[in-house]
Amino acid sequence: MNPFSSGTRLRDMIRAIRACKTAAEERAVVRKECAAIRAAINENDQDYRHRNLAKLMFIHMLGYPTHFGQMECLKLIASSGFPEKRIGYLGLMLLLDERQEVLMLVTNSLKQDLNHSNQYIVGLALCALGNICSAEMARDLAPEVERLLQFRDPNIRKKAALCSIRIIKKVPELAENFINPAAALLKEKHHGVLITGVQLCTDLCKVSEDALEYFRKKCTEGLVKTLKDVVNSPYAPEYDIAGITDPFLHIRLLKLLRELGQGDADASECMNDILAQVATKTESNKNAGNAILYECVETIMSIEDNGGLRVLAINILGRFLSNRDNNIRYVALNMLMKAITVDAQAVQRHRATILECVKDSDASIRKRALELVYVLVNESNVKPLTKELIDYLEVSDEEFKGDLTAKICSIVAKFSPEKIWYIDQMLKVLSEAGNFVKDEVWHAVIVVISNASDLHGYTVRALYRALQLSAEQESLVRVAIWCIGEYGDLLVNNVGMIDVEDPITVTESDAVDVIEIAIKHHTSDLTTKAMAMVALLKLSSRFPSCSERIKDIVVQYKGSLVLELQQRSIEMNSIIAKHQNIRSTLVERMPVLDEATFIGKRAGSIQATVSPSAGASINLPNGVAKPTAAPLVDLLDLGSDDVPAPSSSGGDLLHDLLGVDLSTASTQSGVNHAPKNGTNVLLDLLSIGSPTQSSQSVSDMLSSSQDNKTPVSPLEGLSSPSLNSIQPTSSAGAAPVIDLLDGFSSNPPKQETENNGTAYPSVVAFESSNLKMVFNFSKLPGNPQTTVIEATFTNLSTNIYSDFIFQAAVPKFLQLHLDPASGNTLPASGNGSITQTLRVTNSQHGKKSLVMRIRIAYKMNNKDVLEEGQISNFPRGL
Repeated sequence: MNPFSSGTRLRDMIRAIRACKTAAEERAVVRKECAAIRAAINENDQDYRHRNLAKLMFIHMLGYPTHFGQMECLKLIASSGFPEKRIGYLGLMLLLDERQEVLMLVTNSLKQDLNHSNQYIVGLALCALGNICSAEMARDLAPEVERLLQFRDPNIRKKAALCSIRIIKKVPELAENFINPAAALLKEKHHGVLITGVQLCTDLCKVSEDALEYFRKKCTEGLVKTLKDVVNSPYAPEYDIAGITDPFLHIRLLKLLRELGQGDADASECMNDILAQVATKTESNKNAGNAILYECVETIMSIEDNGGLRVLAINILGRFLSNRDNNIRYVALNMLMKAITVDAQAVQRHRATILECVKDSDASIRKRALELVYVLVNESNVKPLTKELIDYLEVSDEEFKGDLTAKICSIVAKFSPEKIWYIDQMLKVLSEAGNFVKDEVWHAVIVVISNASDLHGYTVRALYRALQLSAEQESLVRVAIWCIGEYGDLLVNNVGMIDVEDPITVTESDAVDVIEIAIKHHTSDLTTKAMAMVALLKLSSRFPSCSERIKDIVVQYKGSLVLELQQRSIEMNSIIAKHQNIRSTLVERMPVLDEATFIGKRAGSIQATVSPSAGASINLPNGVAKPTAAPLVDLLDLGSDDVPAPSSSGGDLLHDLLGVDLSTASTQSGVNHAPKNGTNVLLDLLSIGSPTQSSQSVSDMLSSSQDNKTPVSPLEGLSSPSLNSIQPTSSAGAAPVIDLLDGFSSNPPKQETENNGTAYPSVVAFESSNLKMVFNFSKLPGNPQTTVIEATFTNLSTNIYSDFIFQAAVPKFLQLHLDPASGNTLPASGNGSITQTLRVTNSQHGKKSLVMRIRIAYKMNNKDVLEEGQISNFPRGL
């Protein structure tokens, strides 16, 4: 006989496949066997059909295609014998699924077998239907399954209940047909039938509100009695697991009670006693007992309020945290995370145990416990919890320090009771894990230090001490050199001593040594070196005796391959050598950074507003003052700095960041906001020049690092503007041009000539169904960089617009000035217009074209309307 004929026994085929030494040899054996089976199928071999299908199932489990045997399953199911039906149904469940179209052919056979006189054949049909039932089959066969829920044999009832679960999941509208039969199963004495009945009721509650209400009213007391009987039942060997009677039934009953008690006070009251009994009587030294306790805690936390029960449940979770099994501790942490929203005080009692879990060897438990500790922190316990976390930070694994550091920094920033405590804790974190601290965190530390004027001396001394021990922590180095640059004189003179610190002796040379080490350290990155150079420039003014030494350090980088350092070195060397008269003014201490605005920006809570009255409210911690509204802070999305420059106009952030003059006319309530004068913020700071001079954008002064495409810290850039980017401009009829470094120029530069008679065409800059805006252009005589734009607004609708406001913003290479608008009411249907004059100065004239983002706000029928757009269709030559 051919060893691979259809007559080969299953065990022989398995033996031949297992004897293969290579995958190719196995494929050859399977290929030959499949060929023999296909031949037998074509010959309609009935004697070996069941054997062939059994071999196909084994081949299917090996991962080979067996779709050609699907019809053989149907033929075996249609046969009369139990062995053939058993193989047929098994093949049906393995080789087919509910997406196969051939499955429609088996519905009739299933219906016949569900009504068969042989209960074992009925069981086969129920088992198959419960595994592969589709929505169409569920609708056709639901009556038969419903009838079998009352069958005399418990095994059939059990299988019918499981099949019913599949049916109601596929067709939820059939749920009402199963409510009464399912309720009857809850009175069963047979545990197998009772478990399936409880599960069926649970699923019915999830898909049908009617079923939920029915079981709440009719079955809650019976379920409580059943659970009480199971809890108090004597030893039964057929159901006993680790000394607990049928823990599977325990868990199913608790899950159903959870569904019934959730949102219903009466049902919850009915089950309180039995839940307390389960929680106190169940042994927790076995896994089965822990499973029951966990489900009991889940149920207690889900049903309606009962303070005593919830404390009991949280205490059970606390015991779980002391278990040696990692899985039990992990699920306890998960459950405590949910419980803290319900009863935070009870969870707080287990704070010490949770903190121990943060130090666990298992990474999953560490992370989950850290998340829980973060939620547990409040104003009353922030100090001890932070101390514990920082102590652990010193010995934690490297891969865990990133998460731990982020959580500690967030906790300290959110709940710090006082600035000195905040500074102390952040210095500890920077000293232990400064390389894991994100940029926005040390930016925030500098902002807080800047605002704590009475702690400047204490902070710079603490940073100096920390730097002696942790010079390899990059973020600590950056904060330290920034503070030494700003407050180095306080460090040397021991100014601002407080009771908790010891005096320290630091010479001017020692302070410069620290900065020199930072700038020359091989691991320091560009940001650190650039900040160190700025600090050296500042110390050259504060410590005149070290000026020559600082000059020697700075000049070493004149030939640096890094353009940013080369540029700074040349500029700063020039300042130290040639411009002694303005150096002290140029490197004055930074103005106090706007802490409220910085916190608001970090939280993403500053939103672009149309008018000051529409500003978004900001929730700030620790009594920080609310920042003023910044109408166009997000209009262009160009302000990427984490800390805004000090505002010269009471919160006008975009003016400081982009050099955009936002003096838009707002005539609401009859008040006209006059445009700002041309005084430059930096000129004011240095007391140089006059208000009549044309001002240069502050953003241009602060943008040398951006011009060089070098990522330098925003805080560092603010502390020392890169001066080579300052290009003074002249206005018509102005006095000699101001040079910020050399005073007045002896020979005014020649003005560019341009055909001022050139006529520029008008442009429809913006048009919508409600509004039209037209730009007319002209040039100032002798100043080709400046364009005067007259904007005319026309109302295209039949409604009058009131409270009309026009706002605009431009990139950094442009300067924008807006004159007051001619009015704030726009008549309907084009019967009038509003005009407003804009002056745009293009520092890249001839290289870059104008571009502008606009925002127009008005009220129509007492409703706020906001229209936005971008304009790029300006005529050439502007």
